Amino acid sequence: MPANTTNDAAHAEAVAAPGTGGAGTRNAPPGAVPPTEAPGTVPPAAAPGAVPPAEAVGTVPPAEAVAPLLRGIAVLRRLTEADDGGTLSLSGLEKATGLARATVDRVTATLARMGYVRLDGRDVTLAPRLTELGNAYLAALRLPDLLSARADALADELDESVSLAVGDRDGIRFIHQATRRRAMSLSFRIGDLLPAERTAPGPLFATEWTEADWRHWHERRAADPEDRTFPAVPPRDHTPEDDDFEHRTATAATTDYSLDDQLIEPGLVAVSAPVRDPGTGRVACVASVVSHTSRRTAEDLRTTLLPHLRTAVTAMENDLRTAPPPEPGAPRSGLATWTAASKHELGREFIESLARGLTVLTAFGEDRPELTLTEVAKATGLARATARRALITHEHAGLVRQTPAHTFTLTPRVLSLGFPPLSRTSLPQIAQPHLTALADHVHESASLAVLSDSGEEVQYTARASTSRVMSAHITLGTRLPAHATALGHVLLSLPEARSQGYALVDEELEAGLRSLAVPVRDREGRTVAAVNVAMHAARRTAADCVTDVLPPLKETAEHIEADLRVAGRFRRVPLT
Repeated sequence: MPANTTNDAAHAEAVAAPGTGGAGTRNAPPGAVPPTEAPGTVPPAAAPGAVPPAEAVGTVPPAEAVAPLLRGIAVLRRLTEADDGGTLSLSGLEKATGLARATVDRVTATLARMGYVRLDGRDVTLAPRLTELGNAYLAALRLPDLLSARADALADELDESVSLAVGDRDGIRFIHQATRRRAMSLSFRIGDLLPAERTAPGPLFATEWTEADWRHWHERRAADPEDRTFPAVPPRDHTPEDDDFEHRTATAATTDYSLDDQLIEPGLVAVSAPVRDPGTGRVACVASVVSHTSRRTAEDLRTTLLPHLRTAVTAMENDLRTAPPPEPGAPRSGLATWTAASKHELGREFIESLARGLTVLTAFGEDRPELTLTEVAKATGLARATARRALITHEHAGLVRQTPAHTFTLTPRVLSLGFPPLSRTSLPQIAQPHLTALADHVHESASLAVLSDSGEEVQYTARASTSRVMSAHITLGTRLPAHATALGHVLLSLPEARSQGYALVDEELEAGLRSLAVPVRDREGRTVAAVNVAMHAARRTAADCVTDVLPPLKETAEHIEADLRVAGRFRRVPLT
């Protein structure tokens, strides 16, 4: 029988990549930690949370790992863990990463060029476009697309928060949150990592752990008894015995559900049930209903809400069983050309190997969950050798793994690159830096507004003012009659504004005030907000507004829409 040439080629690619698993690990440098499982299986976990494998004690990057890419990953992880919503000063990054200041400057300059961070004086802040990395993982996973509507419906039915989580070695990561708005509500974010033993989903995932997984779990617990490497949870005030989690896991294997009775913090309770892959029978994700002891006890969740949860899980599993194959989509193109042009423009301040390495993660998607080395190179436009070294690096950092078929897939750890803080970003936060740039460019005030619930007023949600002596001054939250404002004409989609694509209102609201507005649309093309420039009529004629102000105003709206499309791929972005 002739050999399977496709599998042979894929196998040859894997073997040819030292450090990526399989026979290639024979070329790892002295001191590297060898895998303890067969190639293609999920390796035993490195300590989850703040410390990536590349920085863990005793690990040595493979000889062909891309050092600048590892440094960039470290910077993004430190920003993700920052207390101030994804912001650190340059000196703070220097201290947190241990990198030289010149290196930090070059890394952040490259990330800013990619749109992944924003530089504001001495501060570095994660930018919405960075979520495209986590989006690639979530799209390849497909679970949020297929199951999130069921989770949202269950949250509405029970009036409680509902989450979906996947296992990340000996921890769990959230991939969807349907949170109820209450004074006391769930504060976890998509991408947050939690220790398995302090959660309801953890025992359900642990029912499938290997001996190596359990061994690592014991090692991690011994090294970090207070869970300091898990920024999303408060440190432990006491350390329960290991056999407590082992007992909970054994119980979950029998009952097919699990409870969290205030394991994360006092007052928080949850009940979880596994959603199984119809093809393999293994746990694909875990659905949880989360509440507070002021509303329900853990036992109440089990007796009252678990039946509803199991009904929803059955429907989710049916959705997985009947889901049509993903529609083929065109991979991103021109990335290699763009990075080369950026290097030519910025010179040594742009680290081309970092930019190209990160773009490898975007090669994956809904119809591309597993890729061979050749397919990764083709999808990104990178040379095969460049793609290969990036994959070696990402596997070392825990972002990519090999499958038994010798293809590559993304891991949940990709969500550690900025997704948790950015998953809470609102439209005003997305718009603010763009409004500031617009106001600086046209030397006039710029604003973002949405339509009020009544549909009769516009509400200002973000603003950037100018330094002029006389300028439009409106505080955030102000509401004005929609019919008398350019913002309102756009939001109401009045005929003239709809046909022109913009609205110009001349002294209707107030004598001397002239305003020009354009729509801001979401992923589905719906107008969800409007952005405007307001000025005194003496400074520009109506014709000058259309000639001089409208082009940068439209460009600003396009930038906001681009960020909104990325940030809103797997969640609802709050409009206010």
